[in-house]
Amino acid sequence: MPTFATTRAAITDSDGQQDFSLVLGGPLFQLLRRAHLSGDALQLVQQRILVIFGLTWLPLLVLSILEGHALGGQAAVPFLRDVEAHVRFLVSLPLLIVAELVVHQRMRPVVRQFLNRQLIPEGARPRFDAAIRSAFRLRNSVVSEVLLIAVVYVLGVVVFWRHYIALSATQTWYAVPGADGLKLSLTGMWYAYVSLPFFQFLLMRWYYRIFIWARFLWQVSRIELSLIPTHPDRVGGLGFLANMAYAFTPLAVAHGGMVAGLIAGRIFYVGATLPDFKVEIAVLILFVLCLVFGPFLVFAPQLAQRKRTGLGEYGTLAERYVREFDTKWLRGGAPADERLVGSGDIQSLADLANSFDVVKTMRIAPITRDALLRIVAATLAPVVPLALTMMSLEELLKKLAGILL
Repeated sequence: MPTFATTRAAITDSDGQQDFSLVLGGPLFQLLRRAHLSGDALQLVQQRILVIFGLTWLPLLVLSILEGHALGGQAAVPFLRDVEAHVRFLVSLPLLIVAELVVHQRMRPVVRQFLNRQLIPEGARPRFDAAIRSAFRLRNSVVSEVLLIAVVYVLGVVVFWRHYIALSATQTWYAVPGADGLKLSLTGMWYAYVSLPFFQFLLMRWYYRIFIWARFLWQVSRIELSLIPTHPDRVGGLGFLANMAYAFTPLAVAHGGMVAGLIAGRIFYVGATLPDFKVEIAVLILFVLCLVFGPFLVFAPQLAQRKRTGLGEYGTLAERYVREFDTKWLRGGAPADERLVGSGDIQSLADLANSFDVVKTMRIAPITRDALLRIVAATLAPVVPLALTMMSLEELLKKLAGILL
């Protein structure tokens, strides 16, 4: 049986540099490996999804059928018509699992990028290595995952009961009438104490991983990086971090799915309309953007400082060059046998202007417009179909075409 030490060795390149991964560790990861539901590099995604599907959604279906709450009965909201539950366990939950593999594959070379681009000065290498080791310790922490489970069962059950009380006037597939009001059915017990906590644990685990990612980047940002103001990525060489945002696309869709399921349930069974949830949708987008791009903002002070320094340095260089150019070609300083046509001075002047323009347009965070739009689109993708509750498919397509074209 491979140990975690062999797993770490398996993800080390020929130069001895470790691949960085937020998800390749922790008690649950080790448990899945021992159960042959994950490989050393998070293979067997389909098997994990099927097993978790059999742990969370399938028992709810079976129990609701046995209790007569699957399609009708006395339940005002039968299980098979509860859009929120199905989206949570059949869409968002698998996406949380798929996101692990996507983030792992896209994040693996991130450490090598810092080193290969020579962003880390040689004298700061021990601090950089210490930041990596610290991130790995948090990622592999048994105590952290135990605390997450405790939080889920203490706060999650409370949240569930609040939701349950809010629907106390309506009998659902997970609650039945009792002497003291509605009480959890057998299906509801599994939902409240197995399915929902498991989903919440995976979600909280993702938030914990993003905290580790943000903390790692913050520690790296405390190092005086070798940023180049004229780098064509316009973030001093940190442009590779913006591409990391794409790895979180499945996570953004999962969050959109959770909110879409909640809204759909209110539209279908409470009589609400999609515009009633404008604030919730806006908060969702803002939350996901902060989740994905917030960690990158730790580099803003250094990038802003390098931009100011670069503008001063390249401004001085440009001043010196254009004065010499002016003296040479406009004030009669050029040698009599040197022709303007064919001279490299004009091209050098243009190149200098381009370099100065790169510094002037340098961003103070490794965030691109394309990455922002992609995350917003991924978050809204599950919500867009709900517009069909307000208009026909043809009208929706026309509006989308008008926005995109």
